[in-house]
Amino acid sequence: MNKLSILDGGMSRELLRLGAELKQPEWSALALVNSPDIVRKVHEEFIAAGSQIVTTNSYALVPFHIGEERFQKDGAALIALSGQLAREAAAAVPDQSVLVAGSLPPIFGSYEPLNFDPSRVQDYLKVLVDNLAPYVDIWLGETLSLIAEGEAVRTAISGFGKPFYISFTLADDKAQIAGGEPKLRSGETVEDAAKWAASSGAEALLFNCSKPEVMHAAVETAARVFKECGSHLEIGVYANAFEGEQTASGANEGLHDTREDLTGDAYSRYACSWMEAGATIIGGCCGIGAEHIHRMTKTLRN
Repeated sequence: MNKLSILDGGMSRELLRLGAELKQPEWSALALVNSPDIVRKVHEEFIAAGSQIVTTNSYALVPFHIGEERFQKDGAALIALSGQLAREAAAAVPDQSVLVAGSLPPIFGSYEPLNFDPSRVQDYLKVLVDNLAPYVDIWLGETLSLIAEGEAVRTAISGFGKPFYISFTLADDKAQIAGGEPKLRSGETVEDAAKWAASSGAEALLFNCSKPEVMHAAVETAARVFKECGSHLEIGVYANAFEGEQTASGANEGLHDTREDLTGDAYSRYACSWMEAGATIIGGCCGIGAEHIHRMTKTLRN
């Protein structure tokens, strides 16, 4: 098995825990304006917890969250700041090899595959990529709901000479938890997504921002597809801790309740099952904090 890499966890609740103000529609982008030192502190705490890859706080730096006018006026500077803060945190631990992943989010909203606009997506991705490029080691297209979003990320980062990961969010309703064929939120199958990833030039295919219960089947499917086509892509998982079912609109509204049952120990047990199924990159998404990552790191490395 390839060497295990530990990702960080979810940014937003850690920002709140440390005293940052978050509100919709800006959400985590607001911390870059009002409390950038707290953003850096979150990165530092994840690194102290064991994260070997920290992700830039650029997820909400899209017009969907900050508005078109603000994106055009301040987007480039805020994107660059998100990269700078992550790089500063990584550079503060010279005895460790901490990588910075540049978050390239779904441009037209989380869990919103029907809003994807191929005629406009590159205009926004270009601003993200150009301003993150000086600071990042890896591109991370994350929480993508359909294969076309992954292809858009692949196009946007071509020519920069940096590796890229693609992470899809999965359907996680009751039918999927009960054992339905693993699918993206668009309805496309994980099998088709894995086949696309195998020929995309990506270094890893990940699954994120979905319930932990649906991740194991997705990892197994991707591992099977990669074995069948002779691909050596790594597989990764970073699940969320959301309570209840998430609708398309619900993904972008307020602060969701998180599961009381998903303790550090419980999340670590899921992580062990993902690693056994073939995952070699593991972290956490919304609601999975530094304490979860600390516990998970200790468990996976024992």
